[in-house]
Amino acid sequence: MREYNFYYWGPLLFKIKMQQEDLKKCADLCSKKSSEVDETLAGVIKHQHYISPTHYSKIIDPYLGPFYQAYRNWYGKTITQLLIRSSWVNFMIAGEFNPPHTHLNCDLSSVLFVKIPEGLEEEHKTFTGTGGGPGSLSFSYGEFQPHTISNRVFFPEEGDLFIFPATLTHFVAPFLSKGERISLSANFDLQQ
Repeated sequence: MREYNFYYWGPLLFKIKMQQEDLKKCADLCSKKSSEVDETLAGVIKHQHYISPTHYSKIIDPYLGPFYQAYRNWYGKTITQLLIRSSWVNFMIAGEFNPPHTHLNCDLSSVLFVKIPEGLEEEHKTFTGTGGGPGSLSFSYGEFQPHTISNRVFFPEEGDLFIFPATLTHFVAPFLSKGERISLSANFDLQQ
């Protein structure tokens, strides 16, 4: 048998499940009464509001340890700390979406899915198109070519936390179901 190597290619896309008690604490941070996020966000979403980076940091910190390990394994570099530069909540309803975009002036970004509308899972299951489907979260990297992995699509569940390079293109598809999908996003600066 001959020896061979293969190489993972592209950016680190990290996913971890937040525990229910911490997810509840995050839900308590989400309010439409806090300051509205200005026009710097890409989303076609009526209600986008800032949340306290200090309060969110206290909740998310225990989930960053596994990310530091994954980052070290992926890139061969050590992170000593992630500092939240900004954090906000999206209250997405039927017809709203986030077009393909990246984040500027930060190293990493994240999204935590706090609440999923009841009918969205069924809407997603009955989708017959070729895309990711209603409410899906998509990441794309590089060119679309045969024999390459250039995109990843997820149908998020409550408690799913994704951390990824801020320059990784991502988008959220619209849905038709009633109710709100609540997601909490943050941008980070990394300390090596």
